[in-house]
Amino acid sequence: MNPRGAVFPPELIELMKSVLDDATATLPESQRTSAVKAEMASTILACAAKGERNPAALKSHALTAAHVPCYSHDILPERRAV
Repeated sequence: MNPRGAVFPPELIELMKSVLDDATATLPESQRTSAVKAEMASTILACAAKGERNPAALKSHALTAAHVPCYSHDILPERRAV
């Protein structure tokens, strides 16, 4: 689903904002640029438009889009490779 034209309920918008704020806070100060935040926001929107609602998964996708490595302790157990 294309995030353009998607309609999100207020609760989901708050969740996405919280995830973006949380992901941004984990970045080094030098990486907290508007371009990086825009890329992460776009990724969060796209994932939410596809149905993702898990905050940890949304954050992981956002940080991946920002080219920030995610470590195994940040990955949900059911998504870890064994």
